[in-house]
Amino acid sequence: MTGAFPHLTELQSSTVALLCVAGFALVLPQVLDRAKTLHRVLVLAVAFLFAARYAWWRGTETLAPFGPTLDMAASWSLYMLEMAALAGSLSAFVILCRIRSRSEEATEHAGWWRETPPRVAILIATYNEELAVLERTILGARALRHENKEVVVLDDGRRDWLRDFCAKTGTRYLRRADNLGSKAGNLNNALDVLSRDAVPPDFVAVLDADFVPHRGFLSRSLALFHDPKVGLVQTPQHFFNADPIQHNLGVTRSYPDEQRFFFDHMQPSRDAWGIAFCCGTSSMARWEALRDIGGFPTDSVTEDFMITLVLRDAGWATVYLAEPLTEGLAPEGLKEYVTQRARWCLGMMQIARSRVGPLGRNRLRLRDRWSVADAVAYWLTTFPFRIAAVIYPLLYWFFNITVVDARLADVVTYFGCYYLWIMIVLNTLTRGMVVPILNDVSQLLGAIPITRAAVVGLLKPKGHPFKVTAKGGDRGKIVVQWRLMAFFVLLLALTLVGLVLGIFSDRFAYADAGDGKWVILFWTIYNVIVLSTTVLACVELPRRERHVADEPERARFETDEGTHPVWLASLTGDTARVRGQALKPSARGVLDIREVGNVPALVLTPTSDGARLLLMPDEAQREALYLRFYTTDNMPGVANVRAEAMFQDIARRLSFSSGSS
Repeated sequence: MTGAFPHLTELQSSTVALLCVAGFALVLPQVLDRAKTLHRVLVLAVAFLFAARYAWWRGTETLAPFGPTLDMAASWSLYMLEMAALAGSLSAFVILCRIRSRSEEATEHAGWWRETPPRVAILIATYNEELAVLERTILGARALRHENKEVVVLDDGRRDWLRDFCAKTGTRYLRRADNLGSKAGNLNNALDVLSRDAVPPDFVAVLDADFVPHRGFLSRSLALFHDPKVGLVQTPQHFFNADPIQHNLGVTRSYPDEQRFFFDHMQPSRDAWGIAFCCGTSSMARWEALRDIGGFPTDSVTEDFMITLVLRDAGWATVYLAEPLTEGLAPEGLKEYVTQRARWCLGMMQIARSRVGPLGRNRLRLRDRWSVADAVAYWLTTFPFRIAAVIYPLLYWFFNITVVDARLADVVTYFGCYYLWIMIVLNTLTRGMVVPILNDVSQLLGAIPITRAAVVGLLKPKGHPFKVTAKGGDRGKIVVQWRLMAFFVLLLALTLVGLVLGIFSDRFAYADAGDGKWVILFWTIYNVIVLSTTVLACVELPRRERHVADEPERARFETDEGTHPVWLASLTGDTARVRGQALKPSARGVLDIREVGNVPALVLTPTSDGARLLLMPDEAQREALYLRFYTTDNMPGVANVRAEAMFQDIARRLSFSSGSS
């Protein structure tokens, strides 16, 4: 590098190279067409070159000499973990080289059946959800535009009150004697019952108990079945509440939920390769295809991914329609969030060891086997490496074990350029979805149970119970997840002690690694930020129902004193926030809400610019509120990162923590 810039020092020359890469960040969004495969291939090919250059440098210049030493054990094990994670990332880059949108196809083939609309059975599988969760799903399914449909509730909780509610709403209700096969067994029982109907369905839509379909869900999904080879259509999952990371860090309105990268970018790319997969809820399958494969597979706790492979093995295709056609509840607590991810990981390991695994004797294409291997690599490498990334610097500070032996200038040249280019490309392709620290926090929170699930699932794939993700319930208090937090608090304390020792003393951390000490110093500072944010995320803040997609609209609040024009700022099932008029405490009247009508209301709390109202809707108005909230064809939540707002939200969250303490 000094040959190119002889008048500069090595570090200055490396910095110039880094600035050149950064310069592309200003140009790339102007010239890159995200929809063009050639453009995607070119920028990701450069990422491959930077990755290969970095991996070669790490393997040839930064490792401890080979021999029976702790330095060798530490540096080589870290290198192997890092390279395994890098290989998984490169596989994902290959997938991202292509992308496909089927919206035009769905529009072009809408109503392909011409005459009698196909019959659709909408299966709502439930186990322990409360009525408040189930009611909106059932009402939303009944309100779908497609006429020839039947809503069927599959109750593995065998609850009489749910049976009575279904009878009251005219919804078909099924229960079975046992819970054999968990969710997949519940769905298969329903298929057997439906097969005995005088007129079985032509298609089967699957909804989780907490997922409400938008009114166009059936018609848009059905359009893609114009191709007789399509066995299943998957649509994205959107959420009307914030996931635990968004909520606990206070970035609900500026940072997307963790699933957006997968559903908005990875799945359309997988679809372009023909390897999109079923995600359970928000999907629709062809009846003929389901009967052809004998129903939903019960070999894995993630029957959704597995059914894609079983369908493909039988010659049926799975396609993806990237439109917001359903919305549901994200896990609201960290324990539920981590449990859900660990179950996904376990299920993937079970699939890898199953009859449709990448090494199984089946009729899967090479790309299908690669698809499974890619998913396995993600779970098996990403999370162990995330743990290693916060532990290995401690080996240097406390035991003088060299984990990385590198000059600072080389780190800037090889790692800096590689990492910066990856961030530029990914955020350009995904419209700013990858935020380094927050992305690390989301992985670190579940790293230990996910790593455990990956190892256990590979070694012992059978005999694991299906763990239901709890949804709903009372979330009105601050809850500190001490058991989850303890490990991160310990790591943070050790990292801070190591950092202090490294800065002020050489007694515990000698300079034997040369510039390597500076490398680990910066690495440690980054870890302090990540671990601090992770600890903060373990403090669960109170929640209230809020519809983040709502925008202020005109409304009227009528009392005995007259009509008050107001702005409706937020709306839930039993409260409303209005602005624009001063209202008296305890004033009674009716609030005129669009598409709902005149709802009796009481002023709960006057505010400086309006009031918070208690709503008292009748049964018809409550149903109208549910339909208004959840079944309109819009996208709830945040689609892209809003950087400035995100920093403001995090600062506000930190100030809240300081004020609370």
